[in-house]
Amino acid sequence: MHKTVTPPILPDVAFDAAAQARALDWVGMDGMALPIRVAGDGDAALLVPARVDVAVNLGSPDTRGIHMSRLYLQLQQGLAHETLGAPALRRLLEACIASQQGLATRARLRLRFDQLLLRRALRSDNAGWKRYPVEVEAELAEGHLYLALGFAVEYSSTCPASAALSRQANGQRFAAEFAQADAVPVETVRAWLEGERGLAATPHAQRSRAQVRVELKPAFDGLPLVALVDAVEAALGTPVQTAVKREDEQAFAQANAANLMFCEDAARRVATVLAGDARIAAWSARVAHFESLHPHDAVASVSGRNA
Repeated sequence: MHKTVTPPILPDVAFDAAAQARALDWVGMDGMALPIRVAGDGDAALLVPARVDVAVNLGSPDTRGIHMSRLYLQLQQGLAHETLGAPALRRLLEACIASQQGLATRARLRLRFDQLLLRRALRSDNAGWKRYPVEVEAELAEGHLYLALGFAVEYSSTCPASAALSRQANGQRFAAEFAQADAVPVETVRAWLEGERGLAATPHAQRSRAQVRVELKPAFDGLPLVALVDAVEAALGTPVQTAVKREDEQAFAQANAANLMFCEDAARRVATVLAGDARIAAWSARVAHFESLHPHDAVASVSGRNA
């Protein structure tokens, strides 16, 4: 006959009285590696790796510590099984508060992950995956959910001043080479422009990045990541490409010529998109042009609140 062994009661010093009684604003864990479920390009949801920060307030001044393991288990279960959105985040934050059994009244989360989106080539039938770094912040206090979404997009910026100087240099070379001609046939001009002599100078361009952060209105349940990325990229006009054939590269060069912009221009384009979106309560954007002319960057920032 087997004798039942009662497991020993393990000590839990978190229940000891705090040596110096004081309530704490936030207590939790940063940098947890967890899978989260996010919406993909279509209806299918994707599991992606994320870095997760979580915290709750410790409202009881005499209590030494919170129940951290309960927070971890709640997040491990909730983030992997329900697609990220306002309803899911509210439920998860409510569960985090409830897990503390009266010690907490507020909870907050910060999630950092990469969203992969399949992007079509400009002209060819190709497509490729593009990475967008994303950050989601959520806080629940007194029943009110605060939700913020941040992301970054990369694009190309061609300098308007450099373009003007290049056009002048090209025009000067043309005038010098055809100064003696009374009339130049169209085909001759075309052949000259398409040859090496037809390009006396080129404007400088550089990879650039727009970092966007928006506070979302509580009336909307979804995280409008894909829609906002699409709108910002369309406003800039020159998002960096993935799969590229020659016809796509030519189209990209044409897009750059049609969208010459200083960092100030880019910031205003992004601001126009964010200021006109009914889902957004407040917003900020910072653009950086990683200059090829200078060893330093050109940057601009803008922010605002929507009615």
